[in-house]
Amino acid sequence: MKVWGTNYLDVPLRKPADGVNPDGSKFTYNANDASVGDLDGDGQYEIIVKWDPSNSKDNSQDGVTGEVFIDAYKLDGTFLWRISLGKNIRAGAHYTQFMVYDLDGDGKAEVAFKTADGTRDGTGKVIGDPNADYRNAKGRVLDGPEYLTVFDGLTGKALYTTDYDPPRGKVTDWGDNYGNRVDRFLAAIAYLDGKTPSLVMARGYYTHTVLVAYNWRDGKLTKLWKFDSNGNPDYEAQGNHNLSVADVDGDGKDEIIYGAMTIDDNGQILYSTKLGHGDALHVGDLDPDRPGLEVFKVDEHTNAPYGAALWDAKTGQVLWGVYTGKDTGRGMSADIDPRYRGEEQWAAAGVGLRSVKGEKIGSTSPSSINFGIWWDGDLLREPLDHNYNSSIGAGPGKIDKWDYVNGKTVNLLTADGTLSNNSTKGTPSLQADILGDWREEAVWRTADSSALRIYTTTSLTDHRIYTLMHDPVYRLGVAWQNVAYNQPPHTGFYLGDGMAAPPKPNMYTAVIPAKADLNPQTLSLKSKGGANSFTAYLELPTEYDASQIDVSTVTFQVYGKSIPAQPAPTAVGDENGNGVPDLMVKLDRQKVIEALGGSQGDTVIRVTGRLRDGSPFSGTGRLNVIR
Repeated sequence: MKVWGTNYLDVPLRKPADGVNPDGSKFTYNANDASVGDLDGDGQYEIIVKWDPSNSKDNSQDGVTGEVFIDAYKLDGTFLWRISLGKNIRAGAHYTQFMVYDLDGDGKAEVAFKTADGTRDGTGKVIGDPNADYRNAKGRVLDGPEYLTVFDGLTGKALYTTDYDPPRGKVTDWGDNYGNRVDRFLAAIAYLDGKTPSLVMARGYYTHTVLVAYNWRDGKLTKLWKFDSNGNPDYEAQGNHNLSVADVDGDGKDEIIYGAMTIDDNGQILYSTKLGHGDALHVGDLDPDRPGLEVFKVDEHTNAPYGAALWDAKTGQVLWGVYTGKDTGRGMSADIDPRYRGEEQWAAAGVGLRSVKGEKIGSTSPSSINFGIWWDGDLLREPLDHNYNSSIGAGPGKIDKWDYVNGKTVNLLTADGTLSNNSTKGTPSLQADILGDWREEAVWRTADSSALRIYTTTSLTDHRIYTLMHDPVYRLGVAWQNVAYNQPPHTGFYLGDGMAAPPKPNMYTAVIPAKADLNPQTLSLKSKGGANSFTAYLELPTEYDASQIDVSTVTFQVYGKSIPAQPAPTAVGDENGNGVPDLMVKLDRQKVIEALGGSQGDTVIRVTGRLRDGSPFSGTGRLNVIR
C-alpha cells in the first residue's frame, strides 16, 4: 500500500494489455466499478474491480467490444486473481453486475455474476465451450447459453455454475427486436429471511421484468422464488437502472425496491406506484419525522405524472411530486441544509431544491446531481462529482460543500490525478465507509488506471456513530453500488443535522477465526496414501479451548467440495510450540486430491466447524500441490 499524500493511498493494479478492434485499431482498458468484501477472512476488506475496455457499449449501441475482466486485490496491492469473462459477455454498464458478499456465513466473501461459454476463472479453468463465439454481425450476443457462477473469493475459482435465470428467451419479449432491452441486468444481496443473505439476479425493467432469488449454502446454489411481471401492466416498465434493498415493512426481512415497484421478501409484489422507469433512486430514512423509510425517485418519461417524487417506502403512497414533462434523468437526496429538517432533494429538469416535505426552498441547487458523501466533520452530506472533460468522457473527482446561505457550491477536494467513471455521471469506482470512522472514503481510478486511489477525510469530528458498514441498508447499498447506474448508499436510520442517537447495530460477530496447519504441507497429486492419512492441526485464538471443538462438525472445503474431518489418535497438543493448544484431526488424502481436480501450486484450503457450545469457527490453511 503506497501512501502518496496526507489523505489518500494507492492500491496498485495490473492493467490488462491493449486489445485490437476488428478494423485493426487498438482499444485500451480502464478500471471501472469496484466493490469490497473480506475474501480471506482476516477481518480486512479486499477490493474487487471491473476492467472496462475503451470500446464498451451502451445496450442501445451496436459494435464489438473487448473482454471484461474482474480482478481482486488486497489493500496493499497484492494481486489475488483475475477472471476473464470471455467474448460472449459484452462490455457495458448494464451487462455485468458483480455481487461480492459472504453468502454462506463462513466469514469469507464469495463473488457471483453472469457468465458464458469462454469465461475463464481465477485458476485458469474455462466455463463451458472455450471455442464458442455467439457474437452476431452487430457485435451483440443474442444466442448461446447463459450462466450464473459463484466464485471463491480468495482464489477466483468457479465453485458452482448453473443456467442463468431469468433466461433470454425471445428477444422481442423484452421490448425491442435488436437486443437492447433483453440485456438489461440488475442484481442485489438481500436478507430475505431476516437472518442470512440471499443473491437476487434480475433481468429487464423497460417492459418485461423477472427477478430470481437464490441461496448459496454448503457449496450449492438453490432457488428461493421467482417474480415475473407476466404482462401485468401495473408491473411492466416499472424498473430503474438501479435498485435498492431495505426492510420497508418492518417485518425484519428485506424487500427489493425495484424502481417504481417493490417486491416483498417472499417474491410477491408488495406494491407498484405505476410511476414508471427512471435513472436514479434513493431509499433510506429521508424524513426523520415520519415512521419508517422513504423513497425518492426521478422518471424519464415525458408523460409521467411526476418527474420527481417522494413516497412512503412501506405503502407506495406518494407524499409529494413535481410534474416536469421532461426526461428527468438525474436526482439526488441528502441533508445539505440544516435550516430544513430531514434530507433535501433536487433533480434535473426544473425541479429545483426541495425540502423533504416537498417545499421548494431554492431555484438553485448543487451542481452535482449524481453522488453525495459524508466527508467532513459535521452531519451534513457533501456533493461528490467530477470536473468533466468531454474530450475524454471523464474528469478528476471532486467533493464540494453546499453553501446554503449563498446558494452555491464550494470546493473541498479536487482529486487531481484521478478520473471518474461512466461518462457524465461522474461516479467514483466506489464510495463506502471501508476504513472505519463513520465518514466515507471515495475511490477513484488514477488517470492511467495503474492504481485505485482511496481518499479519506482528514477532518476532525465531534460525532460518534457506529461504523456505517454495520447498518444493513448501507452495507447492502455498497454491495449494489456497482449495478448499472451507480447511486450512493444510504443508511436505514436518519443521518443528518438534528439526528437522534444512532441505533446500535443488530449484529453479532459469530465466527471464531481459526488456523489450519496441514501435514504434509506439500501434497503430490500422485500420492496413493489411504484414508485418514492427511493431518491438520486446528488452532484457535488463545481465549478459546481447542479441545472443545466438536470434530463431527469439522469440514474442509477444497475448491468448493466438502471433506469431513475424522478424529485423530492424539486429540490435543502444541504442534507449533507456541504455547497455544491445537486439535489434531485427519481427512482422506484421496478425497483432497480428487477435489483439487488437477490444480497445482499454492492452494488455500478452508476449514469450518463448531465448538461444543455451538460457536462456529472458520479459517484457512495452505497446501503446496505438486505433480
